[in-house]
Amino acid sequence: MPQNRALRFLLVSIYNLRHAAFSPALETVLAMNQTVPGEPLIVFKDVRIGFDEGDVLGGISFEVEPGETKVLLGETGSGKTLVLKLAAGLLRPDSGHILVMGHDVSEMPEKELLDFRRRIGFVFQEGALFDSMNVEANVAFRLVEEKVPEEETEARVREALRFVQLEEALEKFPAELSGGMRRRVSIARALVDRPPIVFYDSPTAGLDPVTSQTIINLILRGRDLQDVTSLLATQRVQDAFGLANYRFDKATGTVTRLSSNGARPDAPPTNILVLRNGEIFFEGATEELLHSSDQYLKQFLLSAE
Repeated sequence: MPQNRALRFLLVSIYNLRHAAFSPALETVLAMNQTVPGEPLIVFKDVRIGFDEGDVLGGISFEVEPGETKVLLGETGSGKTLVLKLAAGLLRPDSGHILVMGHDVSEMPEKELLDFRRRIGFVFQEGALFDSMNVEANVAFRLVEEKVPEEETEARVREALRFVQLEEALEKFPAELSGGMRRRVSIARALVDRPPIVFYDSPTAGLDPVTSQTIINLILRGRDLQDVTSLLATQRVQDAFGLANYRFDKATGTVTRLSSNGARPDAPPTNILVLRNGEIFFEGATEELLHSSDQYLKQFLLSAE
């Protein structure tokens, strides 16, 4: 399958932009603004999945609270991206349960899954933009397929691109953009319909340090201005520490350092989850990770990008 068609197929699969009617259960969740008071938005319960080579995830359990950013760290092949695909319902676990916004996506019928994915933002590694579409059309893709009125679509696309500081790039095509700009357009596309949850798959991979920091700052803005709950997979320890130790100050429009890990009055702290050999090796705050006496974690921190 040509790359452009493959990307289109994947996005349509994730977002279900075919206008199927919402299930009664999904309508209930939407009416409650995607949250169940007092409950985590994402729950993994003893989730296992394997392929021909054996188990890739060997029974992992964790939770993500509303407004939290859970950072998945680990070596290549540790299962970080697999966790995102499972949470989005793109793969089903061999056993265990995955609850997202009150729905057990591990058991949800395919039609409900397709509807459900419309409420989730996904930032792909490398951006995954449509080469034949300009920036405006890429960001508008979900809204157009959902038949959002043209005037509202245009306003929301400009708002999303303004959020990532790329409004002037409306008419440009992906080939005319730098890697960092393509990643920013991908973030705008993920946020354009204001989802409560966004999954970020290695959003800074392959970018230089300055551009990587720009991307992290945008994720901070989404978290602190729009209360986005996120799962973020990365090999870059810097990304985890940046998200845990900084906040976006709406009053000043700048990123400022926190006095302690994720200490914001309106949301839980950012926490780290380190995967190793298909299991959760560490889960906790960045300060705990930084001061851990475990030899593997020490070596991981030294060797990670």
